[in-house]
Amino acid sequence: MEQWVLLRKGAEFERIARKFHISPRLACLIRNRDVIGDEAVDEYLNGKVSRLSDGYLMKDMEKAVGILKEKIEEKKKIRIIGDYDIDGVNATYILLEGLCGLGADAGSDIPDRIKDGYGLNKELISRAHRDGADTVVTCDNGIAAKEEIAYGKSLGMTVIVTDHHEVPFEESNGGKHYILPPADAVIDPKQTDCTYPFKGLCGAAIAYKLMEKLYEAFGRRKEELSCMIENVAIATVGDVMDLAGENRTLVKEGLRRLRNTENPGLKALISCTGIEERSISAYHIGFVLGPCLNAGGRLDTAKRSLDLLKARTRQDAQALAADLKELNDSRKEMTEQAVRQAAELVENSLEGKDKVLVIYLPDCHESLAGIVAGRIRERYMRPVFILTDAKEGVKGSGRSIEAYHMYEGLNRCKELLDKYGGHKLAAGLSLRKENVSALRRMLNDNCALTEQDMAEKVSIDMEMPFSCITEELVAELDLLEPFGKGNAKPVFAAKNISLLEARILGKNHNVLKLRVRDSFHTAIDAMFFKDIGMFASYLDQKYGPETWNSLLNGYGKNIELSVTYYPGINEYQGRRTRQIVITHYR
Repeated sequence: MEQWVLLRKGAEFERIARKFHISPRLACLIRNRDVIGDEAVDEYLNGKVSRLSDGYLMKDMEKAVGILKEKIEEKKKIRIIGDYDIDGVNATYILLEGLCGLGADAGSDIPDRIKDGYGLNKELISRAHRDGADTVVTCDNGIAAKEEIAYGKSLGMTVIVTDHHEVPFEESNGGKHYILPPADAVIDPKQTDCTYPFKGLCGAAIAYKLMEKLYEAFGRRKEELSCMIENVAIATVGDVMDLAGENRTLVKEGLRRLRNTENPGLKALISCTGIEERSISAYHIGFVLGPCLNAGGRLDTAKRSLDLLKARTRQDAQALAADLKELNDSRKEMTEQAVRQAAELVENSLEGKDKVLVIYLPDCHESLAGIVAGRIRERYMRPVFILTDAKEGVKGSGRSIEAYHMYEGLNRCKELLDKYGGHKLAAGLSLRKENVSALRRMLNDNCALTEQDMAEKVSIDMEMPFSCITEELVAELDLLEPFGKGNAKPVFAAKNISLLEARILGKNHNVLKLRVRDSFHTAIDAMFFKDIGMFASYLDQKYGPETWNSLLNGYGKNIELSVTYYPGINEYQGRRTRQIVITHYR
């Protein structure tokens, strides 16, 4: 059962509105996003990349810059080892372009999801060593690779770790003992003694910060790197980081640059996916561009995605972009099939009653486990691990809800696991097949989630009658962009709205257009993009079996709902009309 919660966070809305030249309503919406104080409001509305914290506040940043400067000057061979997801690929690209721009002898390697698994392994280190690399720089991985880095050190290599994942720890006497890898420098803001004030950067952002300081050390202008802020934005949104604080600033600037990108690969991908370049938003990264960039690492090799970012000619870029789009189309079909299988198991098995769902789909492509876990989590509002057969044993990915810390949950089961890593809301793991049932039991035995924790919470910013929806309001809401995790679209609510008529639209008959009227007698068009069948069943159950058909025939009578919505302006054939998009109903 959904819990609708009306946010009531106080502040001096009139004063804030006057100071920042916004409406009191917008001031209220900003406060609801836990942006408190004039300085924070100013950063939220007017944040600039030039105001971000100094990279030298990160633990070991100065040490890493010193090492890399020396290695470049001595013409030593540097190997960047990234990861196969959108963050790892963009972080690899940033380090590679940045180092080569300084004349470094730098190359890169990205693990194969199937053959190598997540993160650093001894084969990647050996490969770098065989190729004559003196120094390894990790990005978006390495913090949990204690043994692998020790192996690299035993070969006489220099190792620098740049990562943003949780630092592994052991619990003893009610406290945590953190375990760092034996690298020459470890840059990860999540280290407890790291003084960098913002802890939520992605791997690509940390790679960018490192390159900024390295360019300064060489007396070069860091503005030479600024074109790569678009890569930081893509990685931040694609890796589902909170769009707050420094991330919000980086994504806003990155989107501005992406709309005029000069990168041939990104230009080609934007074109072949049918996005209008000038209107790119965080949504397009999360649901169009990002999945294509991730498709390489899921179904083939992430090196394809890196090759796209590195492409120098339009012809090469177009061919690589078309390949990635085709791969992503295949991935979508495979995902739908796996989601159906997982949902059937939840609905028809004892395991489906668990608070922490551990779903074993032996035939699911292991690269899709995280996507499937996310879809099942959304459907059932519980933490989910999807496990699949791997080359050796079983591998899996998990996606969590806000009330459950997934990495800590796995940490309590580490004796059953061969390898694991991640953070609060997402994790990866590998284990022996015979341990799957024991893992499921242990995760649930250690789980303290309540029914309330697992209920979907709909946070409502404010009740607002339809008469308040104006072009000025809709335009002002753009100041809250970019939307995403940590900065959700505002949610408005209206009680007791009357449904007057309905039409089903779209090539796949999956869009519902309604005419609705609020209790103050203002009528407006409403769009609904969720499950129409479920909506129809709800109306028939509540108001009688012919209610839905009557509504489709334009005879809505005494049908009232409370709804949450987002306002907008629909432009059609030069005519602009107000409308809402309904997000929830009851």
